[in-house]
Amino acid sequence: MIHFNLLLQIFLAVFLLRSGAQIYLSRLNIAYLRQRGTTVPEIFQDIIDPERLKKISAYTVDSENFSRVATLANQGLFLVILLSGFLPWLVKTISLWKYGQIVSGLIFFAVLSIFANLLRIPFSLYEAFVIEERYGFNVMSFKVWVSDLFKSIVIGAIMGGLLLGLLLIFVIYGGDIWWIWAWMLVGGFELLLLWLYPVVILPLFNKFDPIENIGLENRIRTLMEKVGLRAKGIFKMDASKRSKHTNAFFVGLGRTKRIVLFDTLLASHTEEEILSVLAHEAGHWKKKHILRMLIPLEILSLVSFYAVAKLLNWSLIYQTFGFQESPVYVGLFLIGTFISLIGFFAEPLESAISRRFEREADDFASELVGTAKHMTTALKRLASDNLANLSPHPLYAWFYYSHPPLVERIERLKAEKVGSRQ
Repeated sequence: MIHFNLLLQIFLAVFLLRSGAQIYLSRLNIAYLRQRGTTVPEIFQDIIDPERLKKISAYTVDSENFSRVATLANQGLFLVILLSGFLPWLVKTISLWKYGQIVSGLIFFAVLSIFANLLRIPFSLYEAFVIEERYGFNVMSFKVWVSDLFKSIVIGAIMGGLLLGLLLIFVIYGGDIWWIWAWMLVGGFELLLLWLYPVVILPLFNKFDPIENIGLENRIRTLMEKVGLRAKGIFKMDASKRSKHTNAFFVGLGRTKRIVLFDTLLASHTEEEILSVLAHEAGHWKKKHILRMLIPLEILSLVSFYAVAKLLNWSLIYQTFGFQESPVYVGLFLIGTFISLIGFFAEPLESAISRRFEREADDFASELVGTAKHMTTALKRLASDNLANLSPHPLYAWFYYSHPPLVERIERLKAEKVGSRQ
């Protein structure tokens, strides 16, 4: 039976505060767009006309509304599962099978994963075949969508089950310092995933071929060699079989490091723009942004595991949510829920650090290619092609945006270009 004590009251207050903040920021962003997003910003007038701007605004509103409904539905289901007494019943039922805590924990989290996936399916379908299709992005067939879903579930079950099983082993048999071993396990698993992702996981979803433009490939290699970056290969990804969105990225670790260009990007951008985009990505590598972000995150992860270790035997947290026993896998779930809630309010700090790194990468790209011109035209084209919101509310952007708002970002690049001429 759920106990409506002080701990539960605090949990519900923080939970509702998070949901309220998400609703407020979403509605604020839409209202700001409708008020300010009716005129094409001056720096975009050479590529975006009023009709295109209307489409951008409509896509932003539809996407924002959909995201808010999906998020609240997910949170609502989670709250119902948590407060209905279903989880204590599930734990009691699993315990009848006498599997032991490791297998019981895997079953417990598998059931939760099934609920999450069942809720995700209709929203994923609606996003792909209604919203994305309405605005001309979706080109994915239902067969491909089903295939992607099946592969994602299988991969998630295998990798998630393996990680969770090992984690439970460390918790149960790792002694008083299990949290250190668990932290090392999770960190090592993340590094392994970075190494395997481009050569094992990504090819299950997309086809990767060497880019056909040998001249462009040579220019990319020459540019990367300037900063000492040697990738295993430069590949074109068949993104166009799912979506018309454009992008490019670096992926992998060590010998698996690859440069990946969406075929949609290759089709819509000039070589100079592509080189500028890749120079920006090289800037992240040269400035060690991944490492600079990873170190504080790993420190925070270590602190989180220590907190879990200290709270895992706290009987009140189990009793509050109706559990008569205190299996470690339930403790991991409940404490993880609290940490996740608190983590939401730290999102602006992570966003601010990310935006700073993006500005540094922009500066690096301009210096590497010798001009900011092509980066600005690339950003304009990316904004137009992807129907990016040109008028986000400043508070919304401060809270969520990992990149500076596009108008601000391009104006900064143009100002630096002008300043470099004086």
